[in-house]
Amino acid sequence: MVDSNKLKSIIVLNDMTQESVARAIGMTPKTFYIKMKKRIFGSDEIEKMMELLHIDDPMPVFFVPEK
Repeated sequence: MVDSNKLKSIIVLNDMTQESVARAIGMTPKTFYIKMKKRIFGSDEIEKMMELLHIDDPMPVFFVPEK
């Protein structure tokens, strides 16, 4: 499960928007917003975001246990 608040913070820290991240990883902003709401991304999307947003450790962002 994705920590969407943490991911949003990282996006802002990289001077990007959710829309620009969506387009950079090859999806529409609408699809990105839906995935953020559901808190689930595919492994290929996670890899692209890690590179784009300079995320070294994916665990605290992309692999957070459900509460």
